[in-house]
Amino acid sequence: MSQHVVIIGGVALGPKAACRFKRLERQSRVTMFDRDSRISYGGCGIPYYVSGDVSDAKELQNTAFHMTRDAKFFRDTKDVDVFPQTEVLGIDRAAKTVRVRHLPTGKEETVAYDKLVIATGSSPRRLPIPGVDLPGVHTVTTLDAAEAVRGMLSGGAVGSAVVIGAGFIGLEMAVALADMWGIETTVVEYADQILPNVIGSGLARMAQTHMEEKGVTFRLGAQVTSIEGDGKAERVTVKGKDGTDTLDAELVIMSVGVTPNSELAKAAGLEVSPRGGIVVDAAMRTSDPDIFAGGDCVEVPNLITGKPIYLPLGSMANRQGRVIGTNLARGTNLADGASRFEGAVGSWCVKLFDVGAAGTGLSLPAAKAAGFDAINVHVSQLDRAHFYPDKGLMSLELVVERSTRRILGMQGVSVMGDALVGKVNAVAALLPSAPRADVLGNLEMAYSPPYASAMDILNVLGNAADNILSGQNKGIGMEEFGAIFSEMGSETGAGGSHFLIDCREWANAEPFMEKHPGIWHNIPQGQLPGRLAEVPKDRDIVLICNTGAR
Repeated sequence: MSQHVVIIGGVALGPKAACRFKRLERQSRVTMFDRDSRISYGGCGIPYYVSGDVSDAKELQNTAFHMTRDAKFFRDTKDVDVFPQTEVLGIDRAAKTVRVRHLPTGKEETVAYDKLVIATGSSPRRLPIPGVDLPGVHTVTTLDAAEAVRGMLSGGAVGSAVVIGAGFIGLEMAVALADMWGIETTVVEYADQILPNVIGSGLARMAQTHMEEKGVTFRLGAQVTSIEGDGKAERVTVKGKDGTDTLDAELVIMSVGVTPNSELAKAAGLEVSPRGGIVVDAAMRTSDPDIFAGGDCVEVPNLITGKPIYLPLGSMANRQGRVIGTNLARGTNLADGASRFEGAVGSWCVKLFDVGAAGTGLSLPAAKAAGFDAINVHVSQLDRAHFYPDKGLMSLELVVERSTRRILGMQGVSVMGDALVGKVNAVAALLPSAPRADVLGNLEMAYSPPYASAMDILNVLGNAADNILSGQNKGIGMEEFGAIFSEMGSETGAGGSHFLIDCREWANAEPFMEKHPGIWHNIPQGQLPGRLAEVPKDRDIVLICNTGAR
């Protein structure tokens, strides 16, 4: 039966749902409204447009075969009517209509629907501080904002910049500013580490160090309290642990998260969570069975904790859009095989200069905050066969529940970012089935020296977790080692309760022996049986190795 589907929002989920539905039900009508002038673009590519990796903003709106996804494209190619620069003012659920206004003319009209899809996305948070409205302060979540920033950069108007927030977009923007444009860039983050809540502090420090080597400065555990300037952003006041100071900045990028655009849904009486996400079921239906929602405006179940999570990811919006489009055409009876979106484990990746960082599931802090008695297991290993010339070090951390040995998540950092994403994706696929750590030890992975090690790093990670959980090995994290090393330094190596042995070969250990005499001791693994007399029996021994294999 022919029906009229109205879609509110035309960036990611809306177009995907529209096109899927029309492929299945050609005789029906689809009308899509969006208040922006440009629709259906890859917002996640904005930092790469600002950096210059993507030369023209239009490329973010183009298809793979160089057609621009505008209203004409959707009308001619997809048989979908799109109305940009048109805002939906309200939803009348009883009458099954929406009230819309064409922004350039102010003309309003009422449009009837049989089924409605809410794809209103999210809005960037702005700190409640003076100066956020000054020219030069941007959130960079739209193509218009991205073009404004790139115009400032290409015009030579920016010598220094401050990025507020060390999440994915903030770090990508810092890379864009420092790498391509050579801008003096400082990242200010309220938490004590970059990528807070999604990665452990040790791996975060590794990624931060690499970015610092590339010229980015970090102010962690600090907050911006004001932005000042004579008609534009010029000075940023930062309050940190060591006091308050002022940073020069002609450009300020505010990247402190987003909030779901759920006002229309809430006003229409749809169920909305306390944090503002629209509540949907597995078929992506709202509390009104004739209204669907997805993308950045909804919450979904966390498949690890079972609790709702808010994950504003373009990749997830596209998958949800297909589910909605299918169910619009085929029905939403879950018992009869309707398309389902069960939830997510939360997988991500980000490119930071020459290093990739990626993860899936819970980090150790997130696992503990969720009530799990969890540990993390760290392994560093070459990502390819050790004899293959093109290789790099990969560091992974596995988060495991102690009592059940259930894998809760994995994060990593590597110079081979594509290989790292492959490992993360393998674990992400396992997580919904609540795998135990020993599953990784025997996980079948494709092997050839140019692509992996014969004993894949995931196998090593699973075996290391098994050894630790079985009490055969005890690993310590960076923070614990830092505390132990400080104790050693205060005791000048002669006293204290710990004794450090670098069990690598002399060439690896020599620089540290020279830097920390009396504290750093070297007994290579192969010499250990003949030098046991040098190992004190009344102190805890801390072993140092590049990878942990020794």
